[in-house]
Amino acid sequence: MPINVSRRHFLGCSAAGGALLLSPFAAGARSAPVEEGWINLPPVKIHTVYVGRTGDIYLSRPTDEIAKFKHYLAGIEEKLGDISFVGGETVPPENVDNVLAKLGEADGVLMFHLSGHGGGAPQEAMQKIVEAGLPTVVFTQPFSGHGWMYFPQWQKEGKKVVLLPTSDWSELDRIAGLMRVPARLKQTRVLVVRGPMGTAAACAAEQLKTKYGVEMIPVTVEQTIEAFNAVNIKDAEAEAQRYWIKPAKDIIEPTSDEIVAATRYYLALKNMMIANNAIAVTSSNCMGDPAKGCLAFSKLNDMGYVGACEGDMDSTLTMLMFAYGFGVPGFISDPVVDTARNALIHFHCTSATKMDGPGSKRRPFTIRTQTDSHRGVALDVENRVGQAVTCAKLVNLDSMLISTGKIIDVTHDKLGCRTQFVTEVDDANSLFQNWGEGLCGKDTMTLLHRVVFYGDYAKSMKDLGVLAGFEVVEEGKRAQTKIAYADYPL
Repeated sequence: MPINVSRRHFLGCSAAGGALLLSPFAAGARSAPVEEGWINLPPVKIHTVYVGRTGDIYLSRPTDEIAKFKHYLAGIEEKLGDISFVGGETVPPENVDNVLAKLGEADGVLMFHLSGHGGGAPQEAMQKIVEAGLPTVVFTQPFSGHGWMYFPQWQKEGKKVVLLPTSDWSELDRIAGLMRVPARLKQTRVLVVRGPMGTAAACAAEQLKTKYGVEMIPVTVEQTIEAFNAVNIKDAEAEAQRYWIKPAKDIIEPTSDEIVAATRYYLALKNMMIANNAIAVTSSNCMGDPAKGCLAFSKLNDMGYVGACEGDMDSTLTMLMFAYGFGVPGFISDPVVDTARNALIHFHCTSATKMDGPGSKRRPFTIRTQTDSHRGVALDVENRVGQAVTCAKLVNLDSMLISTGKIIDVTHDKLGCRTQFVTEVDDANSLFQNWGEGLCGKDTMTLLHRVVFYGDYAKSMKDLGVLAGFEVVEEGKRAQTKIAYADYPL
């Protein structure tokens, strides 16, 4: 689909004011502040169903249990801000076929297993709902009967169903956040400047649309230059002063004019995204004209949107999933291994300053040039020592590489990009020997890039894999892969 924007729109969007819309990403403590003009996505609809009997008979929940669940879900709605729990039928007495007829308007299903003495009517009703094919979650508390024994078979059959056999109601908060992701991906448009890079499947627009519903919007370099020129220089100067120059811990190499130019490019991308209802942008021209993209992508990620460097579609999709599910931005990294410290060292020249989410306090940052070229504007962001992190990347649209670690040091090695930090990992040598687990191909950028997020999301990503339809591969933990180093060109 061609890019849709006019000079009048650029001038209007870059000026102060405009319609106020909320970020489409996770609300609550990590919510983005109100910004002008951005797309406002409707709430994700999760259909709730209570299956089994209540009352004072054998293997039944108390009669007030459903009311307690509904009250708890109302609290989740308020906290997340972009979830709507609909339905609420109890089966029986409601006929399950009546529930099935309503699921066409839902994005997912949350079932509460109230009671069931091993198979029978509750089991059959739940099976019908699972087979409807929507991303589904089953919450079953202890003493809800013996029907739980049959539930794992659904996952083994490849159904999109997450099972929560627990007494911990806070698991409902976590899983509700994850249930947003498949629905939000279907509403997602990504601006792709000068073509995508990455695994073949991720770069194939039709495959991406079929698998996740994500739409690529192709953009030429010439269109970005036109957009850049349409931005009022005074607006760029004001934005640069407010968001970058004044809050910076230090400014080393770049001039004010260079910072303004980088900011002007951000405003150009922002206007293009607003005009096309896009939520993310990636560019394989981020080192070229009209300005380097490091600062622009940093601001977009601070706001709760996605800006990804080097046209990396695999990393773009990974960042979208984490933003929708957890409300945190990702740091695209060129990692290196240090077995002496049992660590990965992550570094790159594009980093968000709000690594805890768009509603959080900014990390200290210094404004530098981009390392390789000694030109343009990039950031040295000081990340939090002691912070648990998740390192991830969706590849081939069907496999999520994932590992976890903890930040143990912040470095400033001249051989690396501007933002650098060291993460202690489970087994650095195993990661080194099995990097990519044979899934990333041989292209340097595709094989190398990973995205780092604040927080340990290993458990949640396994659940999201079930809901969204991808396999989670714990990088460095599979059987050792034989690597033919001669196959990897230097």
